[in-house]
Amino acid sequence: MRILFFTHYYPPEVNAPASRTYEHCREWAKSGHDVTVVTCVPNHPAGKIYPGFRNRIYQSEMVEGVRIIRLLTIITANNGFLLRTLNYVFYMVAATFALPFLPKADIVVTTSPQFFCGLVGIPAKLLKRAPWVLEIRDLWPESIVTVGAMDKGAVIRFLEAVERFAYRKADHIVAVTDSFVEHISQNGGANKIDVIKNGVDLGLFHRGADGDEVKRRYGFERRFVSAYIGTHGMAHGLDTIIDAAIMLREDPRFGFLLVGDGSERQRLVERAGSLKLDNLCIVGQLPKSDMPKVWAATDASIILLRQNDAFKKVIPSKMFEAMAMECPIILGVEGEAAQLLADAGAGIAMKPESADELVAAVKRLAEDRELGAHYGRSGAAHVREFYDRGKVAHRYLDLLTKIAKAKS
Repeated sequence: MRILFFTHYYPPEVNAPASRTYEHCREWAKSGHDVTVVTCVPNHPAGKIYPGFRNRIYQSEMVEGVRIIRLLTIITANNGFLLRTLNYVFYMVAATFALPFLPKADIVVTTSPQFFCGLVGIPAKLLKRAPWVLEIRDLWPESIVTVGAMDKGAVIRFLEAVERFAYRKADHIVAVTDSFVEHISQNGGANKIDVIKNGVDLGLFHRGADGDEVKRRYGFERRFVSAYIGTHGMAHGLDTIIDAAIMLREDPRFGFLLVGDGSERQRLVERAGSLKLDNLCIVGQLPKSDMPKVWAATDASIILLRQNDAFKKVIPSKMFEAMAMECPIILGVEGEAAQLLADAGAGIAMKPESADELVAAVKRLAEDRELGAHYGRSGAAHVREFYDRGKVAHRYLDLLTKIAKAKS
């Protein structure tokens, strides 16, 4: 089967959509399928082209059996709404113009957000005469309003109309959480939705890495380290961690680590710097190859989103990595994510944006190491059974094969 996959992000970028797409496409190629990924020049999140790449109109390479086509990209950092929107729209235009030069396809997959990447499926379906699967990893434009990036006005109403049009036109829709299904069904996507949740590469993320070097690097050798690993964005409410660090600043038993990048990182760095906290390190984005050691240095994984009903539909992908690393989770997310945590028996749920509850959870895990170890073992067993990325990728492949055959 010839699979043509459109994504705004792809390795060496290290965010969740890049990892999901790469790990799925790699497995599909291993299974003997012809997989082509159409993406951007890697530059996320800092807006700087990664070493070894150039911003050209069209370039192609083969990596692990996957043909990767990178298109000319407007280079911009992951902050500033207008510039990022221009970047997203430019990808849609570039991908549309590239369609006549792309390989034939038996099925087209586009992933959203980014919203405009998802919409490439409309012309791709027509020009490639292949069924179009629209993957929904987040509900746009709903999430734009939720994080406060835009008020709900004429622009959002227009985008909502485009969203409904895309749901109607897609041959099939893949959602990453069960909670998305109702929204998609009510907006034109009824009776053609499957849920393929995120997972984790168990070959990369597993207990066994040595975290001592990471603890030494940040001066946390004798501390219980609670780490947030992921995007530092408007949705995440990471001031909660700084507030918790303030509350524990006089207690030498505890350290907080923030790893990643995003639109809020610089503000968080400036706030933490003004407070002169020696129990908090904000270290920026690290290579994916470093992450097993970072996880091994993490005594508790903090996973947060702001308190908002829209986030009850979300499952942060870092939950799966934390569970694979046998790391107990402190989860400040309600809804489906909290249910997953309970099902897995993988940690402690807290009220979103509550520094008091975060401090209480950190203290509880630090003072009862066996409890943390129990959460770690339970989470690891759960993720091995249900969220092994290789198994998830093959379920996805079975679905794509079924859709392609039905439309042939």
